[in-house]
Amino acid sequence: MVRFFVSSEELKQEEAALTEENAQHAKVLRLKPGETVLLCDGEGHEGVCEVVSTDGWRLRMLRRRDSQSEAAVKVSVYMALPKADKLEHVIQKATELGAYEIVTFPSARCVSRPDEKSLKKKLERWEKIAASAAEQSGRGRIPKVIVLNSLSEALARAAQADKALMFYEHEEALTLKMALSTGSFGTVSLLTGPEGGLEEAEVAQAREAGLQVCTLGKRILRCETAPLCALSAVMYQAGEF
Repeated sequence: MVRFFVSSEELKQEEAALTEENAQHAKVLRLKPGETVLLCDGEGHEGVCEVVSTDGWRLRMLRRRDSQSEAAVKVSVYMALPKADKLEHVIQKATELGAYEIVTFPSARCVSRPDEKSLKKKLERWEKIAASAAEQSGRGRIPKVIVLNSLSEALARAAQADKALMFYEHEEALTLKMALSTGSFGTVSLLTGPEGGLEEAEVAQAREAGLQVCTLGKRILRCETAPLCALSAVMYQAGEF
């Protein structure tokens, strides 16, 4: 079923109309009166609607429900600011895989350190990428993209999850499989470093904050590969695949 993202207020209405980009999309799809579509508020709620007329793209609400495409486990992806457009790739794919939110932050070896003005523009673009990926993949929720000011702030926030994990290429004792096999969890945080990796002092800081430090195997993964690999493994363990 075709879905369109609208505001929470629009979803509460018994009658609605598609406007701007949504109207253009409906026109391209050649929707006809009598067909059903989904309106989603991006927060996990949706409404099944019938197309009443293509003149103004008027819709009638049939029923509302919680989104049926969201993962039971809420996974937060924490990624240190990478170079170029690597974060854009991670936002798109993490959204498709079911991430609850994507959080980025600076760490000691980050090369990318955008100023406040450029960061604001980047955030707007990242949010659009998340929204587009959510629509394409049939999500009922648009993952929030959050920018934090420091690793310390990221660690404190990530530690609040039921299962808080950091990945470090020099860790050998604890695997991701081992970390996920103990205890139940409804929320998970996955924290990865930038291109140059994390410093030992940062890993020690993560342990002190309460995160488990894991390995993702014998091979060193690129900074844009590691979070997606870990996210996929968590979704598999949670029965989403």
